Amino acid sequence: MKKRKLGKSGLEVSALGLGCMGMSFGYGPPKDKPEMISLLRSAVERGVTFFDTAEVYGPFTNEELVGEALAPFRGQVVIATKFGFDLSPHLDPRGMKGAPGLNSRPEHIKQAVEGSLKRLKVDSIDLLYQHRVDLNVPIEDVAGTVKELIQQGKVKHFGLSEAGAKTIRRAHAVQPVAALQSEYSLWTRTPEKEVIPTIEELGIALVPYSPLGKGFLTGKMNEKTKFDSSDFRSTLPRFTPDALKANQALVDLLGKIARRKKASPAQIALAWLLAQKPWIVPIPGTTKISRLDENSGAVEVELTSDDLREIDGASSMIKVQGARYPEKLEQMTGR
Repeated sequence: MKKRKLGKSGLEVSALGLGCMGMSFGYGPPKDKPEMISLLRSAVERGVTFFDTAEVYGPFTNEELVGEALAPFRGQVVIATKFGFDLSPHLDPRGMKGAPGLNSRPEHIKQAVEGSLKRLKVDSIDLLYQHRVDLNVPIEDVAGTVKELIQQGKVKHFGLSEAGAKTIRRAHAVQPVAALQSEYSLWTRTPEKEVIPTIEELGIALVPYSPLGKGFLTGKMNEKTKFDSSDFRSTLPRFTPDALKANQALVDLLGKIARRKKASPAQIALAWLLAQKPWIVPIPGTTKISRLDENSGAVEVELTSDDLREIDGASSMIKVQGARYPEKLEQMTGR
């Protein structure tokens, strides 16, 4: 697996990471724990060194899974986790319909970090993201708290998730931001307007989550696809039958390029992201070894400048239907 540097942070990771959320949260019932431990260890064997989790996934169970699975590989892997939600016992197990409120107060961040350190079985968190910007707490206070935790050796690098350009600048002025995690793919290109130019200027990496459009860009769905009520895609405007049907044009485009390149639509979607900037590290999630291998193969897919022009030209003619999130969750992004 090729390596990439996360901006100017000096943190080197595999060119593709692994998003771990779906193993225990969000996409239907939690998966079998021994199977997921095996999958995580198989990822390490295949050269993946960058793993993404958060305390809200479960809540807590995903960090525990990642901590247990990766315990034998301390020092060889980079684990990123996130704080920023108020996790009460009343949290809806899907974590979406009854989404918890935000809490990035300094004392809460410190408390969250102590919990994450225990669950991940580490002495220091490699990359700690604020999961969503909390408008009730100045970002300078958040960055300052993480700076303290870095000075104490409990955290190594600071990240933000779904933050807007102004917030990124303000945070970076207090404590350098290593990476910004945001949804970015051929069907979610919002970061291109302001965020990508800002982080390029500041030397911050981009870690796209849902780089395969929550599974849609793999070409394995259509308007007849049904989602279990415990699958949060059942609540997303972009996954209604009408939206899935309208957005199929994007999958058809990927399929056309994939046939020419003897690759899969998923590999083209990931290769397109990797071709955008050398400091972009997508984190596709999966619960299957076959998909892990397929995704890893994207690193070897070479898209020429003609391929990229064709993809950009054709995709610019396709208007993506449906919002990414229900309104309450959408309001937590890009601020």
